[in-house]
Amino acid sequence: MSRVTIPDDIEWRVSPGLTDYAAALAEMEARAAAVATGDARELIWLLEHPPVYTAGTSADPSELVDPRFPVVPAGRGGRYTYHGPGQRVGYLVLDLNRRGRDVRCFVHAVEGWVIAALARIGIDSFRAPGRIGIWTHDATGGEAKIGAIGIRVRRWVTLHGFSVNLSPNLADFGGIVPCGLADFAVTSAQALGKTTDRATFDAALAFTADAFLQSLSCVDENEA
Repeated sequence: MSRVTIPDDIEWRVSPGLTDYAAALAEMEARAAAVATGDARELIWLLEHPPVYTAGTSADPSELVDPRFPVVPAGRGGRYTYHGPGQRVGYLVLDLNRRGRDVRCFVHAVEGWVIAALARIGIDSFRAPGRIGIWTHDATGGEAKIGAIGIRVRRWVTLHGFSVNLSPNLADFGGIVPCGLADFAVTSAQALGKTTDRATFDAALAFTADAFLQSLSCVDENEA
């Protein structure tokens, strides 16, 4: 497992191969607890999972159409989503006590980071009002989702993060109604003709990471 630190007080971790979802969830939760007590550095963790459907706290059982893969409760907000090979997942264990106690600002900043990274690999993407996530236009000109955002905050430390479809099997999304949005397609960099590998996209994320961290400047004095 390779590690690059950006900056010194954040661990930048890239896991090779496929990482079991439940194991990653347990490790992320342990790390978040340690960050909250000041016993560990913050973490940005890039990885991929074997095929799995994850259920957020608002998951509607009617949207689990075909449970062809394991279904795991995620503990994050949102509904059902899919993770699998060819999809880049980024878990963010960041301390909002020191970066600004504003969850809405944080989600907005994560969206902006992914949009900036996708731009570096030639994909124009955008936010859609009322729809969390990262959107682009597919070959038909319609709006399609290329990235998902799912965040949980505990003791003002963030868990979960984002996923971006580089080259997954898009048919695997067919077992669920992704994020509860039945009227919108899911797409990928590959489907858009922008073939890229994990290392290239990771480099794009690293290049834009500083701007993302600098954007976490909103402060909310309300208690969680």
